[in-house]
Amino acid sequence: MEWIDFATPKTISEAVELLASKGDRARPIAGGTDILVQLRGGRRSLDLLVDVKQIPELNEISYDSQRGLVLGAAAPCYRIYENQEVAAAYPGLMDCATLIGGIQIQGRASIGGNLCNAAPSGDSIPALIALSAVAHIAGPNGTREVLAEDFCTAPGQNVLQPGEFLVSIHIPAPVAHSGVNYLRFIPRNEMDIAVVGIGTSVVLDASGQNFVSARISLASVAPTPVFARDAGDSLAGKPVSEASIQEASEKAQADAKPINDMRGTIRQRIHLVGVFTRRTLNTAVQRARGE
Repeated sequence: MEWIDFATPKTISEAVELLASKGDRARPIAGGTDILVQLRGGRRSLDLLVDVKQIPELNEISYDSQRGLVLGAAAPCYRIYENQEVAAAYPGLMDCATLIGGIQIQGRASIGGNLCNAAPSGDSIPALIALSAVAHIAGPNGTREVLAEDFCTAPGQNVLQPGEFLVSIHIPAPVAHSGVNYLRFIPRNEMDIAVVGIGTSVVLDASGQNFVSARISLASVAPTPVFARDAGDSLAGKPVSEASIQEASEKAQADAKPINDMRGTIRQRIHLVGVFTRRTLNTAVQRARGE
């Protein structure tokens, strides 16, 4: 049995000091639904776990119609979807917050932890990318910000350096005539890993008949979640039509670089990227129109 020290700092600076003291041998723990499983399974070996749930900033959930949403990295999923103001403003975020694990897991797991775990199949990450989310990081050299699409660097790896940890995620306030949707394909009805996951956001003009802009992100089809920039950009200025959405779905398919594994084949995943890109775009359009 491996000995692991456990610390419960009350401030950001105290947490930074503790994490920096052990370098790569220390990790923060928020919900613990990933890191504890990894430790028990021998996939990680650590000297120190730093429980960040006692730090106020990491438990914050605050929404302002002008400034947007601040989501503390340790705020569990159930607190997000039970917040009626947040749920009404960010239905695309609710799409993933209600999917991560089962109801028991949602009592512990956080969107911030899901992002930091950096799994290619992470359910929250395509939605965060579609929502233009920004990660706020603290560390020995101060604070910095990283776009959600730049946060994951490899399977299970992210931009955090020794001593750094995610404090919060900022999501801009929804603009008029905008909509977001996340969908995934899984073999079972629930509590399964996505074979493909797609997050999309759209902004329409006042008539609701033309795209102003769009963002499309893919999960489970590459070593990291994919920001399909060209696919989203291809919709700007075009009418909301089957042809426009089909073109965007084909560009999203071109950005997918999946593998064959026990959950799906390359051919299946590329096909599903097209299907779910079209579905999420159509739902995002409906939400942007207030339907």
